[in-house]
Amino acid sequence: MAWPYFLDCTRYFASEEEGCFDPLEQLRGDLEPEEALPSGLPPTFIHFAHHSYAQMVRVLKRTVARCAQVAKTYSIGRSFNGKDLLVIEFSGRPGQHELMEPEVKLIGNIHGNEVAGREMLIYLAQYLCSEYLMGNPRIQRLLNTTRIHLLPSMNPDGYEVAAAEGAGYNGWTSGRQNAQNLDLNRNFPDLTSEYYQLAAAQGVRTDHIPIPQHYWWGKVAPETKAVMKWTRTIPFVLSASLHGGDLVVSYPFDLSKHPLEEKMFSPTPDEKMFKLLARAYADVHPMMMDRSEHRCGGNFLKQGSIINGADWYSFTGGMSDFNYLHTNCFEITVELGCLKFPPEEALYGLWQHNKEPLLSFLEMAHRGIKGMVMDRFGKPVKNARIIVRGIRHDVTTAPDGDYWRLLPPGSHVVIAQAPGYTKVMKRVTIPLRMKRAGRVDFILQPLGTGPKKFLPMLQRAAPRFRVARGGVTPRREAAEQDPEPLGEHRLPSAGGSKPWWWSYFTSLSPHRPRWLLKY
Repeated sequence: MAWPYFLDCTRYFASEEEGCFDPLEQLRGDLEPEEALPSGLPPTFIHFAHHSYAQMVRVLKRTVARCAQVAKTYSIGRSFNGKDLLVIEFSGRPGQHELMEPEVKLIGNIHGNEVAGREMLIYLAQYLCSEYLMGNPRIQRLLNTTRIHLLPSMNPDGYEVAAAEGAGYNGWTSGRQNAQNLDLNRNFPDLTSEYYQLAAAQGVRTDHIPIPQHYWWGKVAPETKAVMKWTRTIPFVLSASLHGGDLVVSYPFDLSKHPLEEKMFSPTPDEKMFKLLARAYADVHPMMMDRSEHRCGGNFLKQGSIINGADWYSFTGGMSDFNYLHTNCFEITVELGCLKFPPEEALYGLWQHNKEPLLSFLEMAHRGIKGMVMDRFGKPVKNARIIVRGIRHDVTTAPDGDYWRLLPPGSHVVIAQAPGYTKVMKRVTIPLRMKRAGRVDFILQPLGTGPKKFLPMLQRAAPRFRVARGGVTPRREAAEQDPEPLGEHRLPSAGGSKPWWWSYFTSLSPHRPRWLLKY
């Protein structure tokens, strides 16, 4: 007979023949006993080793316990095998969106066997917490002005497959897919093909493209659904996906604009901004700036270790293209090295190479402009469009009316527009070395509330009537004689009488209209 399911297997004796079935075993994610830090080490100590799922969860929760005032963990969903997709968030007010505070996300381990990004984000979470507590002004400023979300493992099921083989023994594809054998970075809606069709037409929006209905007819991974819901729930501004297998930073589009071309430069309307984002990472990465062509990633040296994704190789269903075309978020892809599953002794060096690039990239969320869009009563206008002339890609305001628009340095004409309101246009100049987003607010007026129509003047111009002997006859006042010839009515009369418009403007205010002509 099987051991009763409601009994705790660890507390009651059962023979091996009887067995002990524990239905909660899988949901616990194979949690392991708590590991104590080596004696004599401070709590700021970072253990540079590979982390199983249980160890990762434990480290993130321990980090939150130390930095509860600025950190919080939450789950965006579950993997196919039931593991939580755990996110750790850092913010001055964790758990809530603050006005004009940009939201940034970093995602690792989308391919289960590419584990360097997973470990870098686990280390980054511990580093941000420790440095914040120790008073590092850069980290404190970053966390107090930015809401940072770290998802170390988007594919925990695939990681378990890869980790079973171990570092150094893992094949090029073992554990790459999720438990459904789906490549998660090919599983997002193909909005790029639709973009190319829309871009050929005039006057059609090419941003915030809806997900086509036929996409749901195929197999969509729960991990993909969770990330899509996440990106639609939070108004992300900036994102990076951390991969392995090469040493380069790529940016959208990842799908070639010509379907038959496997390699073809295919820029977005925000090509200049995406290059700045990619260079913010690559230019401070010591190995990416190494001039040796024989190193890992040496074939990208001439491009500065950055490349347009489709110019490298073209594919559909990528996460970066989806972010750009469906939301306000700009996402790049970072390839951290040629070893997808590096040995433990290489992890400390990888962290040293990527710590500064990660911080530099997070700070890029503060480039460009930000602000509020409100009506004349100060009420926020959500889903208003922020249009930049010359860039055919709009962003929209969040529910609280705030917006962020990543822009390169230079002069830009920015327009705010919303249904039922008039357009408001402003010219903005972003200095070359400006590292803080400039604030540009917009106050929209409802349609039909422009300059007042001259109805009172028209009423005074209508003929008046008086009762006379023999019936009712029209009588015009002295000031309402036949109009003068066109052009002459703008000039004062020889006798110094007031012009035709004088009575209207004096009726609006007790003060004489001295800003016009003097009589």
